[in-house]
Amino acid sequence: MNQLYQLARLYNLQTAYTDGMGHRRQASPESILQVLRAMGVPAGSMEDLSGAISQRYHTLWGRCIEPVVVAWEGQPVKLVLRLSKASAKDSISLKLNLETGEVREWTFQTSRLTNATVPQGKVAGTVAKCVTLPGKLPWGYHRLTVEVAEKSHRSLVISAPVKAYSESPKQGEKKWGVFLPLYALRSNRSWGSGDFTDLLALSTWVKGLGGGVVGTLPLLATFLDEPFDPSPYSPASRLFWNEFYLDVMRIPELESCPEARDLIASADFQKEVETHRLTERVDYRSQMRMKRKVMEKLVRVFFKESSERKSAFDRYLQSHPAVEQYAQFRATCEKQRSPWPTWSQRLRDGHLEPGDYDEEDKQYHLYAQWLADQQLGASARGSSASGPELYLDLPLGVHPHGYDVWSERDLFALEVSVGAPPDSFFTGGQDWGVPPLQPEPIREQGYRYPIAVIQHHLKYAGFLRIDHVMGLHRLFWIPKGMKPQHGVYARYNAEELYAILSLESHKHRATLIGENLGTVPASINSAMSRHNIQRMYVVQYELHSNSHTALRTASPNSLASMNTHDMRPFGSFWEGLDIQDRVQLGLLNEEGSRVEHKKRSKLQQALTKFLRSRGWLHNHATNLQVLLRACLSYLSASPARLLLINLEDLWLERDSQNLPGSGDECANWKKKARYSFEEFCQMPRVMEVLREVDQIRRRRT
Repeated sequence: MNQLYQLARLYNLQTAYTDGMGHRRQASPESILQVLRAMGVPAGSMEDLSGAISQRYHTLWGRCIEPVVVAWEGQPVKLVLRLSKASAKDSISLKLNLETGEVREWTFQTSRLTNATVPQGKVAGTVAKCVTLPGKLPWGYHRLTVEVAEKSHRSLVISAPVKAYSESPKQGEKKWGVFLPLYALRSNRSWGSGDFTDLLALSTWVKGLGGGVVGTLPLLATFLDEPFDPSPYSPASRLFWNEFYLDVMRIPELESCPEARDLIASADFQKEVETHRLTERVDYRSQMRMKRKVMEKLVRVFFKESSERKSAFDRYLQSHPAVEQYAQFRATCEKQRSPWPTWSQRLRDGHLEPGDYDEEDKQYHLYAQWLADQQLGASARGSSASGPELYLDLPLGVHPHGYDVWSERDLFALEVSVGAPPDSFFTGGQDWGVPPLQPEPIREQGYRYPIAVIQHHLKYAGFLRIDHVMGLHRLFWIPKGMKPQHGVYARYNAEELYAILSLESHKHRATLIGENLGTVPASINSAMSRHNIQRMYVVQYELHSNSHTALRTASPNSLASMNTHDMRPFGSFWEGLDIQDRVQLGLLNEEGSRVEHKKRSKLQQALTKFLRSRGWLHNHATNLQVLLRACLSYLSASPARLLLINLEDLWLERDSQNLPGSGDECANWKKKARYSFEEFCQMPRVMEVLREVDQIRRRRT
């Protein structure tokens, strides 16, 4: 058993942990073995452990230099070189290619270098030496080449500021904004659910009220046919946008395509549009088919002849080379009508040929991505120019049948999925069904894929929420066929990931927010503070039954809100409908329900007394609208950098956008806002609350 734990440590696995209920859990030997196998470790049984340990040591010592090195604040780079004793007699040449194009070179006599201590111990016949490269570095990604004994070794040097970007606020300035999923943002002009034009309209309205941010759920590509999964947290790719949100009426080719205009104007089409506008749930399949019918006609017009827009499209393809393969993949999915793991070996391995897909389908996906990038870009530029910035959300994972997993197969552990250990809410743990990235391969790749994902979002986001920020440090891997409580934590190189986030946030002048809700070790919150990743302050998490301190004060480096998309809105939380949800999901029995309702009653009393003692409740009225307004006023007066208001709270919505742990019967990710954009932007109770929030936020502190 000692050998198993030794091997696990060599692969940065955490074999024991404390769950959300304070119980110490030891991972089973079978769980550890399965996770090791998912990492590609040759450990089919206990008999293989000795050889696997030896192989791991030789692999680690076979690296002359680590694949990634961090230089904080541009300080001189400190390297540890692993050398054979024979090569240690030679000189070492180092060449650093800076992101700016500058080249720096050095030569060192190995015999004059000091010895280094490395955590893995030594392998016979090897030595470790310390090298410090002189001079400060500009921020950026730099490529280092080490040549010794006629062999070349390469490393990525990330020179980054310790702290992520944070806009220097004007004296006393504290921002506020609104949140609503884009699919839920229905309007009188869109075709049944929100689109990029609606997003711009919402931003313009918020700006008129003094707001600075508009937030929504992930806008990434999803599967809306076969396979079908509209969840924004299980995207088909984290590198491409969702064409479901295109405003077809804004596509310029519509002017030169009478066939498309006639289709839109037809009685049957207009009847279908009206049907979608009247439904309470988003019908993704039908709405996407409706939009695609029109767009396919536009595609044929667009590719028929050269034009200035065609030249712009060609430039887009040149600057986004991956979109070609993405379009081929999506077109092949449509022809195969099955997930990629069921395809032939050649197709699974990424060797797609023109006969594997319909050319028009490929052209459609190329065109759709270009349009989505244009329209979202116009919304983002329009937002920032007129006031509000976009608050986007970076999901933790990607759909196992998606493009990213197919195209970056070596980076993902396909025999496990990510989840969470048991806690007081999910007593059996959670399995989120998305495959994790492999810690070692992403380092060896120089984090090319994770960097591309972050850059894709920060291209348009002024604020970016990092879903499950603990994933920068460790992820809970659950072997296929096992229950969540049998998972094992796999650790990542957090320092390198923070360096990438910090560097990219400065390059794009974007504020980063880490989703640190639930059971989060203190060390992770400390790391977030050290790197200026903003925290989340959520009333439903912060509330407790002491009337004197029912809510602590939100810190300046936080985003404050009443709830999140995974929680019941304020009105139904106050009534305890979330407790009923837990009973229906089998997470609470009737006795547990009674206990929770008693706790909720105490929380209600404590919050009411707290708000009254702080002067936010001026009379004895305790109706929900008054309590909500008092809570938002309290948050508005807090030092939190950003206050994000769930628009659905303002009309005391009862239904949540997502019920974690539930199935399709709960219509997750499909619920439209109860009121249209045209309706809620004229509602007195909405306007009055937001104006009051703006006044309080503008007061000098």
